[in-house]
Amino acid sequence: MRRFHLPLLSTALMLVLNAPAAWSQASTGSQSPPETLSAPPRSGLTLQQVLHNAAQNNARLRASALEAQAAEAAIQQAGVLPNPSLSVDQEDTRRATRTTSVLLSQPLELGGKRAARVELAQRAHDLAQAELADRRADVRATATQAFFDALIAQERVAVAEESLRIASGGTTAASKRVIAGKVSPTEETRAKVAEANARIEWVQAQAEKDIALQALAAAMGTSQATVPALDGRVDALPGVPDGTRLDARLTAAPALRRAQADVQRSAAAYQLERSKRIPDLTLSLGTKRSEELGRNQALIGVSIPLPVFDRNQGGQLEALRRQEAAQALAEAEAVRLKSEVMQAAAQLKSRRAEVEALKNDVLPGAQSAYEAASRGFELGKFGFLDVLDAQRTWLLARTQYLRALSDAHRAAAELDRRLGGDENATQP
Repeated sequence: MRRFHLPLLSTALMLVLNAPAAWSQASTGSQSPPETLSAPPRSGLTLQQVLHNAAQNNARLRASALEAQAAEAAIQQAGVLPNPSLSVDQEDTRRATRTTSVLLSQPLELGGKRAARVELAQRAHDLAQAELADRRADVRATATQAFFDALIAQERVAVAEESLRIASGGTTAASKRVIAGKVSPTEETRAKVAEANARIEWVQAQAEKDIALQALAAAMGTSQATVPALDGRVDALPGVPDGTRLDARLTAAPALRRAQADVQRSAAAYQLERSKRIPDLTLSLGTKRSEELGRNQALIGVSIPLPVFDRNQGGQLEALRRQEAAQALAEAEAVRLKSEVMQAAAQLKSRRAEVEALKNDVLPGAQSAYEAASRGFELGKFGFLDVLDAQRTWLLARTQYLRALSDAHRAAAELDRRLGGDENATQP
């Protein structure tokens, strides 16, 4: 974002160039309404580029995508048939009386085990996909919040720099007026203190900007040195979804889909355990060669375990309880998610109202008060301390405006984190 030169910047420059008449020039110059942070941005890193980099470089998102691919491979494995077995037996070591048996055995799964196994693998794949969507929404929200935090940090630096310029100009003006004998040396001391405070605020703003850029670089999976200037508008706030739209997005929220997918996976696991209560059948076919008799004999066999002791009672009960637990967690997740979504929506609505009030009422009023104090100081109606207080109030209002914008963007990011972002966003 480019820096926004407000009308008071001309006031600060005139203070430096023409100190004896500084306050007079500020009071008689053309007055224009306060600018907002909505001017066209300069070229730089956009939000879409940040989201693209985050989707491509985030290691945890890439790991979730690989887990989904692994779950897809598990579906293929779950559908394969059991391998047959070949056995060769030999009785007696003497050639004349030796008997050799060759037997081919094929297990046959009964009770729908194969279908249940495939269903479980499919439900596990659905769960992995839901977890991937949930992780994607988290990465998108984190990157969005980091982008606007860095963008607002840049604006705070611009505000701090302007505050420092105005304070420096005030110190110069006060010093010259003290030399001219028009004000007390105390006024110069106060001006220097104000300039020192402004310089401290500028240093803090620079540090906050560095921290925000580091967080943005981490969200994109790059180094801070590769983060260029940012291209965006801090006052471009997202709207608050209406009730119908909010309910629709809440139903399709990634966290809720993940909880429901876990319930379906648990139900499939229970069905697989139920299928295990029916034992598998093994068919055998082979031949037996008796050297003593001098002929071959056919071997046909069927074997099946008798479910006398083990009917997989414990496995069924365990799977059933896990299914019930997953259902309970899904219900709790739905309640928690709805509460958090409503809170985030209310927070966003409140912050938007605060931003509008600051933009339309507080900022213009604070600037008018500052300009009036400046004129009054020139006419001898106010002291320099009154001018400093008015200046501090105006700059504090601008800082509060930026903070409200930051809170609004954070609330919007939290709302998207829970509801899921744009499905057309870049995906790994």
